[in-house]
Amino acid sequence: MKKLLLFDLDGTLLRSDKTISERTLLALEQCRKNGYLIGVATSRSAQNCLTYLGALCPDIMIASGGALVKKGKDYIHKAFFTAERTRELIATARKICGADVEITIDTLDAHYWNYKTDPLKEDKNWGESIWTDYRDFSEEALKMCVEIFDEEEAKALADRFSDCDVIRFSDGCWYKFTKKDATKENAIRVACEQCRISLQNVISFGDDFADIGMLKMVGTGVAVGNALDEVKQVADVVIGSNDEDGIAEYLEKFFP
Repeated sequence: MKKLLLFDLDGTLLRSDKTISERTLLALEQCRKNGYLIGVATSRSAQNCLTYLGALCPDIMIASGGALVKKGKDYIHKAFFTAERTRELIATARKICGADVEITIDTLDAHYWNYKTDPLKEDKNWGESIWTDYRDFSEEALKMCVEIFDEEEAKALADRFSDCDVIRFSDGCWYKFTKKDATKENAIRVACEQCRISLQNVISFGDDFADIGMLKMVGTGVAVGNALDEVKQVADVVIGSNDEDGIAEYLEKFFP
């Protein structure tokens, strides 16, 4: 039976400096030699996360929070908002959260952002993004993220977007909006069906709210040591942190 190792990126496979350790890369290569498929499941856009993967070359890539799935070089699943719906989402976010609210949009080929301060000036490890004021934005979107500091505004926006899957990221006040069925869990089902892999033969690794569902649904859910308590509570295994080579240590022990 084919087996899949599936990793969230930020806070999990990536260290705090947004790199994958050499030890982890070697452990993953050994797993691949032993017949395991390697996959990533991230809220980053596909183009953005490639910046951080280096030589990994995952067999499966789940990006934009589950709105996009690639098997090798082929797209096997896309969940777009239409261009018209994307404009509606942006306009509603601005109406509820303020005209200057920061918004990011993932399309198939790019990551857009109306940032006030260039993120590359704050963190050189940040991936490339295209600045826009969204005035004439007319593209289909895989994912929209909105920075919302007021919980009441976040709830109001989520209520207005009842056709969306909504998740807050723990490292800030950003909320993810994708189509209702565009989740990591549904993307994993698509990938497993295409690769003829049983969910019981998937081992997933994560740290944040968006990873809870995928850790619960697969054969073995692994939380890194720096994960949220809520993630650790649903995991089958808790390992060392992302900055302590927790993943490499786990793989070396159980998949030598």
